[in-house]
Amino acid sequence: MTDIELLAPARNTDIGIAAIDCGADAVYIAGPDFGARYNAGNSIGEIERLCNYAAPFGARIFVTFNILLRDDELEEAHRQMLLCQKAGVSAFIIRDPRLCAFPDITVPLHASTQCAIRDVERAKLFENAGCSRIVLERELSLKQIQEICKAVNCEVECFIHGALCVCYSGQCTLSEKLTGRSADRGECIQACRNLYDLVDSTGRVWARNKALLSLKDLQLLQHIEPLLEAGVCSLKVEGRLKNVTYVKNVVRAYSQALDNIVARHPDKYRRASFGRVEGGFIPSLDKIFNRGYTQMQLDTREKSWANIDAPKSMGERLAKVKSVRPLPKGMLECILQGRDLKLSNGDGFAFVQEGKIVGFRADKAQDNTLICKNIDGLNSGVMLYRNLGMAFEKEIEENPCRRFIHVQLSLGHRALSAESEDGRKAAVEIPAGEPALNRERAEGLYKSQLEKHSGMYSFHLASVAPDIDLIHLSASAINSLRREIASQLDAQAVHTRLLQNSLGNRNISKAVEAGTGRRKNELMRSKYCIRRELGCCLKEGGRKADLLLVNNGRKFPLHFDCRLCEMSVLEEI
Repeated sequence: MTDIELLAPARNTDIGIAAIDCGADAVYIAGPDFGARYNAGNSIGEIERLCNYAAPFGARIFVTFNILLRDDELEEAHRQMLLCQKAGVSAFIIRDPRLCAFPDITVPLHASTQCAIRDVERAKLFENAGCSRIVLERELSLKQIQEICKAVNCEVECFIHGALCVCYSGQCTLSEKLTGRSADRGECIQACRNLYDLVDSTGRVWARNKALLSLKDLQLLQHIEPLLEAGVCSLKVEGRLKNVTYVKNVVRAYSQALDNIVARHPDKYRRASFGRVEGGFIPSLDKIFNRGYTQMQLDTREKSWANIDAPKSMGERLAKVKSVRPLPKGMLECILQGRDLKLSNGDGFAFVQEGKIVGFRADKAQDNTLICKNIDGLNSGVMLYRNLGMAFEKEIEENPCRRFIHVQLSLGHRALSAESEDGRKAAVEIPAGEPALNRERAEGLYKSQLEKHSGMYSFHLASVAPDIDLIHLSASAINSLRREIASQLDAQAVHTRLLQNSLGNRNISKAVEAGTGRRKNELMRSKYCIRRELGCCLKEGGRKADLLLVNNGRKFPLHFDCRLCEMSVLEEI
């Protein structure tokens, strides 16, 4: 039986709690310092609050220490790790292999995607260093993932949704080169989202003012099962800077997909935590922040990985503008093509104009007509996207998910016994009394009163002994029995499914410390190729030329390694 984990991001504790409510098996969050998202830290007290909320569901909390540390920071990082460990965290996600050396850190260590693990050799290095889990690069093919999973004994985690770095993780120095702000220190300026010109050595312009390094967002909702079959046990959502609506929506969508897989293969897979979500909204991945979606190398038919026209979120593709009409007081009436677009007052819209995204809000919107302030460039023929849907936001807010632990009840002679889905047991004595005159009616009353929610528990009366006399009890007396069962269960620790640990094998090798093998003069390296994106791949007969990226007069040569199908951005000239 394989435990499968849906790992969700959390900017803060409240978002982490929302992720657990929507079905996350684990949450990753930054502590006070040393996380790869600058200004996204959380106090130890908040970490402990999240751990306490997660514990009854057997959900796990991972804290990120995924930057390269200066020598003078090691002692403080160690101190914070000890405090987080005491607060109840399940694991640490680390970048710097020196963090493996502390013998008093007893929870598992997970090698971050920033460790640049994209082949068997690199995976084994971090396994041998004592990491019980490795987080893979996001650019790998299914075959590469299979090879790594087969070669190691540690757990394997991979990303399934969210923003993509164009560079191999842990190997980008473009931000540092441009501004002095290092991605290795959590301060990336996202230079890959900038607009560039693509020119050749003769000065000919191949593309102008395009986001040539801006990848679409990853979305592998339809590829989960092949990843599990390859040996991946943890499926990770990117987004520790995203808002609560984003996290709720994405977690709910993927949690439902995992539940469907478990339902089809009950003898093969089970969720890593306990409790199932009831009620809630209908998720939609198109209605939240996204730059368009890609499956990268998991879909070999896909021709485009980037959205060079829109480096920011566009939202869902809606409709073209049919006509516009000026109104008094600087307002504009905009009629869209199509019907039943389900527009709402306050919806947010976007369109692309000269390589830039123009966004605006609708003061009024209904059917296929919206009224807004006069927006330059909003003309007939423009394609509109909706990046904020007020009806969807309202649905998520008004239909929260609730998560309950399933408890199976059995009614026997003078006793009501229970077993929770995580294996805790409880029993309460049925008070003495007169037998019920109508057994069928009494059994219906017991069932209706016992099969309710008490706190975090969802009760189900699985069996009633056929050879006993049911005692006549009032509805309130039966409810009291259920509440007593819940109280007994609360007093017991959850039977958490433990993470793999490699405490006995923490050995920092020089090969791990050596880094990621950046080439000379290389600022970033990627499986993404601008030539392939623009349809001029050299393998497919594209015209040979020395190409450069140009931004504000700064020129960066491109190198294409067609044998490895890789592209590099080099030091500026």
